[in-house]
Amino acid sequence: MTLFDQVQETVSFIKKQTNFKASIGVVLGTGLGELSNHIEVVYEIQYKDIPHFPVSTVESHKSKLIFGTLNNCPIIAMAGRFHYYEGYSMKEVTFPIRVLKFLGIQTLIQSNVSGSVNPNYDPGDILVIRDHINLHPENPLRGENDERFGPRFPDMLKTYSKKLRSKMLSIGRKLNLNIKQAVYLSLQGPNLETPAEYNYFHQIGADLIGMSTVPEVIVARHMGMEVCVLSIVSNKCYPIDEITETTIEEVIAIAATAEPKLTALIKAFLNELT
Repeated sequence: MTLFDQVQETVSFIKKQTNFKASIGVVLGTGLGELSNHIEVVYEIQYKDIPHFPVSTVESHKSKLIFGTLNNCPIIAMAGRFHYYEGYSMKEVTFPIRVLKFLGIQTLIQSNVSGSVNPNYDPGDILVIRDHINLHPENPLRGENDERFGPRFPDMLKTYSKKLRSKMLSIGRKLNLNIKQAVYLSLQGPNLETPAEYNYFHQIGADLIGMSTVPEVIVARHMGMEVCVLSIVSNKCYPIDEITETTIEEVIAIAATAEPKLTALIKAFLNELT
């Protein structure tokens, strides 16, 4: 069965469960699952029950697809995502994004937590991503291209919607949130990086580093979706003498402190989109 056929089978299965329609998709990353509690749920499906879907193995990922409204805006939300370090291929990691597209999603809002290699960005800060650096060893578009998904060589110049970024920054000012823009660098993980690597990432122009998001963004761009990504800084990785050892529990705790602000930001953002 081709990837396209798998996507269509999954979409057909979901449509038999619910006829809910939305044009906005939301991906909730590590430590941000509580935002899903603000959704007025119409229907939800556990990932394990969806044909061809991976299952998230990371702590704090709820591993379910949610159909409902957030601030009266219809959305489909992924409560939990997949990572290359979990052992999935890039096609598996990004499979749900293709499904979302064929469910009618045109605008994709993603969230994640990240380490900061910009000395001006501190734990708890919320940033909107303006560009990325991809250091993953595998590309989700590698292999035969199916034109029904998108072109062989998608251009990445306008990957992160300037219109959506401007709107997010404007809303941040209205909410008295000091939202900045950043370049996000994505790695395969799962280990955290060495001081020498942090220094390297700073030198090549990254502001934030993490282990997700970029593969999903590449696939979303491949299919012509409009993308906006928000990131919560969980730990400071530069300057080198300010680095401390970091645990997943600390990452989740920092994300939890910033999550109410992120929730307010996304709610107001959705209100202006509808």
